[in-house]
Amino acid sequence: MKYDFDKVVDRHGTNCLKYDFAIERGKPADILPLWVADMDFQTAPAILERLEETVKHGIFGYSDGKEGYFAAVQNWYRERFGWETKPEWLVKTPGVVFALAAAVRAYTKEGDGVLLQQPVYYPFSEVITDNGRKVVNSPLKITDGYYTMDFDDLETKIVENKVKLFLLCSPHNPVGRVWSEEELRRVGEICLRHGVLVVSDEIHSDFTREGHPHTVFAKLGAEFEQNCLICTAPSKTFNLAGLQISNIFVPNPELRKKLLKEIAAAGYSQVGLMGLVACQAAYEEGAEWLAQLKAYLEENRKFVKAYLEEHLPEIRLIEPEGTYLLWLDFKALHLNEKELEHLIVDKAHLWLDSGAMFGPDGEGFERINIACPRATVEKALKQLEAAIRG
Repeated sequence: MKYDFDKVVDRHGTNCLKYDFAIERGKPADILPLWVADMDFQTAPAILERLEETVKHGIFGYSDGKEGYFAAVQNWYRERFGWETKPEWLVKTPGVVFALAAAVRAYTKEGDGVLLQQPVYYPFSEVITDNGRKVVNSPLKITDGYYTMDFDDLETKIVENKVKLFLLCSPHNPVGRVWSEEELRRVGEICLRHGVLVVSDEIHSDFTREGHPHTVFAKLGAEFEQNCLICTAPSKTFNLAGLQISNIFVPNPELRKKLLKEIAAAGYSQVGLMGLVACQAAYEEGAEWLAQLKAYLEENRKFVKAYLEEHLPEIRLIEPEGTYLLWLDFKALHLNEKELEHLIVDKAHLWLDSGAMFGPDGEGFERINIACPRATVEKALKQLEAAIRG
């Protein structure tokens, strides 16, 4: 490989949430963190070079993206997903979660129900409840370790709760499903039938495995395009979360107007210069780096699967179709949430994301981030094995 993903980079003392805030978050100082969804890899060299040029210039005033910025984003989604975008669709925000919260306020009123599918990325429920709306959960179904949407339940929940907004996670975090075009079309038709707007979080779209292509929800057809927001960002793909840049596409002009009004009401205007620079560099020059990263992550996945099968067969890997986050089923250990937390944190000295934080349907599971050098993955699995066997 041209890029060294085995290199261990010491992140301690860099003010990163993953390594430097264990004590503040109630964990032991020496815990091994594989929780929050950022990577332990340095970003693509082309991005670093572009950022270094910006730093050397030395002026960090108010900034925005010009034609080159949009062209980079447009080309990325055209070449990788066959999705054609227009400049007027683009709304830049400091993050996808910021956009989700703005959408909840823009398209619903206090007390309204907002639909999601748990177990799902926990900020989904937070932006609903924190804004005085009601969580309406249509849980995913799991059969023999494979998750699917419950379309009948979803439609029933929409009707019974007069739902007008649906937060879709595609690809799905944490269960790792990459929804098929057929699944997305079916859920989109249900939403059209009942006047439900779809806000599709597609931040993990660059991390799909071979044979599981990502379908941009807006690409399903004109009706779907006019009934959705597509939330994207380079942050997961290129490890840029701290630069706070997201690209939200809103094809429907009326919906876009409402979203922009809500963002303005929050007092937010331009995104940061460094995020703009990094995003454009990533989409212009980061493809080769990403291809090698994905190959490395695939080997990490294979390593975890083989290790569990050989050493910890009681822990079941939910086979992922996308993302670099693995969803592990610990239910065969017959531990309650407190006991499982004790096993993971106190005995194995690991910081994972407890499945319960993704909703009650996640209880008995743990989410583990394998976007790190293989030596780190191996160390974590050995600590887990020692804790369970001990």
